[in-house]
Amino acid sequence: MARAIQLSIEGVQSGRGGPFGAVVVRDGKIIAEGSNEVTSKKDPTAHAEVLAIRRACEKLGAFELKDSELYTSCEPCPMCLGAIYWARLSRIYFASTAEDAARAGFDDSFIYSELKMPYSGRRIPTTQIMRDEALAGFRAWADRPNKIPY
Repeated sequence: MARAIQLSIEGVQSGRGGPFGAVVVRDGKIIAEGSNEVTSKKDPTAHAEVLAIRRACEKLGAFELKDSELYTSCEPCPMCLGAIYWARLSRIYFASTAEDAARAGFDDSFIYSELKMPYSGRRIPTTQIMRDEALAGFRAWADRPNKIPY
C-alpha cells in the first residue's frame, strides 16, 4: 500500500495526473504499477488501477489476474471496479475512500446513480438500436468451437 500511496503523490508532483496510485501484487511481489495519467495521456480511462491491470496482464501474458491482489491509494471508481472484476483479481486493498476523493474534487457518485436509472433518464441520452443485427456477434461467439471463455 505504501507504494500505491507513493505513486499517487509522485503522479501529482510530476504533472502526470490526479492523486491516485495502484499496484498489482502476486506472491508478495509487485508485478505492475500505475498512477493516474488521465491528463497527460489525454485518456479518461488512464486511471491508476486500469494502467496497473493492463501492465500486469501484459507482463504475465494473461487476461486474468486470479492469483493477484490490487493495492490502490483510493477506493476504486465504477470503471476501475469493473476492470478489477473482469481481471478477476483475488483481493482489493484501498486506502482513502470515495468520499475522501469527492472532497478533493473527484466525485464519481453520480455514475452510480446513473447506472440505476432507466436509459431514458440518464444525463447522456442513450438509445438502443439494431439489437437484432447485433445479436449476430453473439451467435458467432456461441458457434465458435475454439473460443477462449472469459
